[in-house]
This record gives sequence, structure tokens and C-alpha cells, in this order.
Amino acid sequence: MKRKREVFALCGCVVWMAGSVVAAGAQSLLSPNAVSLPVAADPQIIAVLRSISPDAVQRDIAKLVGFGTRSTLSSMETNLPAGHGVLPAADWVESEYRAISATCGGCLEVKRDEFTEEPAPEGKPKTRFVRSTKLVNVYAILHGSSPDKAAQWVLVTGHMDSRVNDVLDAHADAPGANDDASGVAVSLECARAIATAVQQGLKPAGTIVFVAVDGEEQGLNGSRHLAVLARQQGWPLEAVLNNDIVGGDTTPGETLQDKSAVRVFSEGVPSVATPEQQRQILALGAENDSPSRELARAIAELAPAYFAASSQGAAPVGPGAARSHAVRLVPAFHPVLILRRDRYLRGGDHTSFNGEGFAAIRFTEWRENFDHQHQAVRIEKGLQHGDLPQYVDFNYVANVARMNAATLLTLAEAPSVPQQVKVLTAALDNNSELTWQPSAFAPAGTTYEVVWRDTNELLWTHARSAGTAMTLKLDVSKDNVLFGVRAVDPAGHRSLAVPPVPGR
Repeated sequence: MKRKREVFALCGCVVWMAGSVVAAGAQSLLSPNAVSLPVAADPQIIAVLRSISPDAVQRDIAKLVGFGTRSTLSSMETNLPAGHGVLPAADWVESEYRAISATCGGCLEVKRDEFTEEPAPEGKPKTRFVRSTKLVNVYAILHGSSPDKAAQWVLVTGHMDSRVNDVLDAHADAPGANDDASGVAVSLECARAIATAVQQGLKPAGTIVFVAVDGEEQGLNGSRHLAVLARQQGWPLEAVLNNDIVGGDTTPGETLQDKSAVRVFSEGVPSVATPEQQRQILALGAENDSPSRELARAIAELAPAYFAASSQGAAPVGPGAARSHAVRLVPAFHPVLILRRDRYLRGGDHTSFNGEGFAAIRFTEWRENFDHQHQAVRIEKGLQHGDLPQYVDFNYVANVARMNAATLLTLAEAPSVPQQVKVLTAALDNNSELTWQPSAFAPAGTTYEVVWRDTNELLWTHARSAGTAMTLKLDVSKDNVLFGVRAVDPAGHRSLAVPPVPGR
């Protein structure tokens, strides 16, 4: 395990160059013989990351815990104490998004999406609903500055609801501090930081959606409802970031938790792939190049530019801190790519978006503590059980929020993905010629680059710019590597990579 983790240890110094911050230590992401790709950080994004506050995260989590239970089923109970339940929690989240919007002159379109789930009919498999139940998703849309309707959307989410051992218990105290007030806090704090930057002049080209969903513990109901809505309304949704259990458990005596690492789960073969598409994926060896896996790969590539190691302790990250350096941590905060959709026998809200054909990943702390997850609050055999705030590391949650914000803003600024990417296979030779069509959203100055890696590598190790051309021929055998094509704006923001399919 340790040897595998070393691939993702992001370390190195940060060098100020022509208005950009370049992570000189990105080489440690790759194998010893790989060629490191240059990754430049956007100073405006760095300013956003520095404004993210662990104190605000703590306040959000404490507020959500204060609703007693946030069981989805509590929405139908009339005998809960005043102010308890998931509906008051949803009201508060909505009020927070509206307050955030007020700070940037109404830059957020705040929506409340209410719907009903029914118990299973007689003779059908049982669900986690015992009667008709009201659910509420709350989300806020920061519409992009580009008038082009093809400009991509990106989304960050966590789930509002909580539970205890008995998922049908709508009355028991269910604090849900880590699962998943931490994820909702990430969404809220990303909204605050980005809205503040918008008020100060930041204008992302694409649209960012900040979400808190309901019904995750009952069966991913809220996220499924929102994912279907996104597809039906034609959202050009290019990336979904699901944050679920991102509290960095702080149980006393726990020695195996890693506060510098966050897991990133992503599906390999897309869940919506047809049998013919599955056969092609297997034939091409492209099981590791789904849109969701490309999203995870992009997160890993961005991380060293925005999280740099320091041997002298963490630098200040407040608004007044110097902006000529990335956020410096010891060791550098980094993603660990887990090459599966989710944990064993478990799921999360990103899978709802996968099911509608969207690229989606899950962030989760390195090591979960099951005494503090889905547990009734109690002391048993001298051990405290329950998902309580005292076991949440608010600085860790803030770092997860920073990684989300960097990804959201990078993709919101980038062109959309290239279209119809192909590798030509008419001739048997040792060259590789790739062709593609322009991105649906390609602002002025958009160029394209071809990236590739050996088949046993996880991250891209080589890149070649094609400029504005829609084709590139390389003296590299298509049989020996895996290719991708991505679009790049003049500031260096890159789209997700698109792997080629055979063409003639």
C-alpha cells in the first residue's frame, strides 16, 4: 500500500514565473522515468483557495448537527422538537445560499427542488420509505459569463440527510457531522469563496452549481432526481464532484488516518456504456479512460500546482496572505485515485450522475471510522459512538473544499472537450495520427494538445500541442501507449482529455 501511495505524493517547491505559479515538484506524481507535464496555477484561483475558511466550515457543520436528526423520513414527522429534522436543515441551507448570493449582488440563482418518494407497491422489492415522503434538494447556480450555451457546467455536492443504525428511525439523534455535514460544508464554502471572488471581478466562463441533496441514505434519491433533471433540461454538465465523508476523522489513538490524503473514487467502464461500447472499450484497453476517470486524472494533475509541500510549516491562507505561492502544507495535500466506482458494497451520489451519462467522482477521507458512521449516539464498552463534530478535522475539510474549488474553477474557465476524437488506423504502421473536431465551446485563442502515457501509467506523462489544427501525427506507436486530446484556453486552463476511437 505504501509503495502505491508514493505515486501520488505531491511535493516540491513553488516558483513564481510570469504571473503564474508552477509546481516544480509535479514529477513525483509520475513514475521515475516519466516526463512531467507542466502545470500552471491561476493566481485568481489561488486567491479563492486562500479565502476558504476552516472556521466557516466548523460553523456550518455545527449548525447542521444542531438540527438533531436530518433523517429524510423526518420530513413527514409532526412530533419532533421545534427546529429539528431535515426540512429545517434544508431551509437553513437555502437561506445560506441566498445570503451568499447577496454578497455578490445576486450572482446565484437559488433553487429548491421538492419531490415525493413513495413506498414500494405490494409484491415489489422494498425501499427505505414506509410512506409517501417529501424530499428537498437545494442548489445555487452561478451562471457563467459566456453567452455561449455550449459553455460547460460543473457541479459540487454533498448530502444533507443523516441516519443512525436503523435507517427507518426518523426520531433518534443523528448528528451526521462527517456523514455528511462535511460534504455540505464543502459545497457551501466553495460557494462563499467563489462568490466573494465574483464580487471582486472573477468571471468564470462556464456555470458552477453548488448543491446539497436529500435522500442519500434512503437510496441516492435526491441525487438521482437532480441528475435526471440535469439530463432532461440539457445541462452541458462536464464534471460532478461528490463530497461524502470528508471530515478527516480525528478519533484519539487513530494512527492510520492520513490528513494529507483524500480518496478520489471514479468508475472505469461507464455504467451507461452499451454492450457494443463495452466490447470496444475492452478491445482498445480503455477501461481506465472513462470520462469519470479522466476527471479524477485531471484532479491529480491540478493538485501539485495548488498544494505545495513545505519544510517550514504551512503558510498563512487568509485573504491577506502573499499570493506568490500556492497553499503550502506539510506534506502536500493530495488526491489518491482509487480505481473503482465506490467502496465495497456501497454507493454515493456521484453514481446517480454516472447513471445519466455524466462524469462524476467521489471525494472521501483516507480512512473511515465506523464507530462514528451510521451509529446511534451512545457509549458502549467505554467507547463513544456517533457521528459527532468532535471527530471532524475542520482544516482537513477546508483542504478538500480547496481541491474542489480549484477543479471547479479550472474546468469552468476551460473550453469544453474536443469532439469526435479518432486515431487513424487505415495503414499498418508505427506512427499515430489523431484527428478531432472543435470543442462545442471554444473561446477565442483555444488550442488543442495531444497527451499520452504508457499503458501501465495512471497519469498523462507526455503532451504535444497541435495549436489550432485538428490533427496531429506523432512518431509514437499507437499500440504501445494510450492517447487523449484536450482543449486549452490562452490562460492554460485545460478541458478533460478525450481518448480516441479508431477511425479511417
